[in-house]
Amino acid sequence: MNRVPFFSLQKVHHDAQRELENSFKRVFESSYYVLGNEVSAFEAEFAQFCNVRHAIGVGNGLDALTLILKGLGVEPGDEVIVPAHTFIASWLAVDQAGAKLVPVEVDPSTFNIDPEAVRAHIGTRTKAILAVHLYGRPAPIDELLAIAEPHGVAVIEDAAQAHGAVNRGRRTGGLGLAAAFSFYPTKNLGALGDGGAVTTNDDELARRVRMLRNYGSQEKYVHEIGGTNSRLDELQAAFLRVKLPAVDGQNATRRDIATRYSQGLKDCPNLSLPAPVEDGDEHVYHLYVVRSPEREALRAKLESRGISTLVHYPIPCFSQDCYKGAAFSESFDLSKRLADEVLSLPMWPGMSDDMVDQVISAVREACA
Repeated sequence: MNRVPFFSLQKVHHDAQRELENSFKRVFESSYYVLGNEVSAFEAEFAQFCNVRHAIGVGNGLDALTLILKGLGVEPGDEVIVPAHTFIASWLAVDQAGAKLVPVEVDPSTFNIDPEAVRAHIGTRTKAILAVHLYGRPAPIDELLAIAEPHGVAVIEDAAQAHGAVNRGRRTGGLGLAAAFSFYPTKNLGALGDGGAVTTNDDELARRVRMLRNYGSQEKYVHEIGGTNSRLDELQAAFLRVKLPAVDGQNATRRDIATRYSQGLKDCPNLSLPAPVEDGDEHVYHLYVVRSPEREALRAKLESRGISTLVHYPIPCFSQDCYKGAAFSESFDLSKRLADEVLSLPMWPGMSDDMVDQVISAVREACA
């Protein structure tokens, strides 16, 4: 029995190996390793990819979110609305910016933040709405903007899982006031280490984020604001420049795999599949997530058949120890059920047809 891993970078990196090695050599020989030509070039290329004026390379996706909030002037007493079902970085950024978390329930079909839940919780202290494009599916940005704009509230994209995704014909990264990206190695656009970026069309916000990432400084030894050290390094920028041109093609491959999964598994009992996307949207399937009330039994059966899976995410943010004692206004029953029922199947652009067929066959057998 051949095992199917949950994820593998082997083929992607093998195909780009020579270019990656040449990039390493170029940076090594330049003897310039922080905020040099590679970062500047990648920022320009990624901004063009996202159809925005500015991209600012930072240390990781969490920092990208935090620096956006701080660049907006978020401070204690301000509130930021976040989805209850998401990776914890979405919440931690609000904590690090000093604001109050206001979690809201998600849509039961898309698992993205529910605009009606946002409408019910927006108030005079709301500074921002954090729209997570969960699993690579675009969040309902237009609906969120319609709710936010009369209140003067910013809509921020957490696009850590959505490089190249499209919402009503527009790329993620330029849909709200600003967007945060992660380049963790397993992302649709991944570095060979950590990295992140902020994208925006707002000139002043871009200026502030550039200062905040570099000790609050535009000019050496002149510190205008209290900043931090969160800079995308030259080597990772060089690697990302190699990998960026391949993202759209790899996303198309992910969609092909997702289509095969959805067709092959559509009549499996006790198994819910990802909902279809709206017209004009493009899901990039960072993850292909199914839902089963018998998740743990299903996962064990797949493991016995050589299929590796993961759970995103088994413990909701509001149930984590770091939020023990926090007072939230709801019980978040749907998000609790999702934590108990969601299961991510293998998904990466180097999967062979035989691997996809093996996953479909194993899921069907396990569900029968």
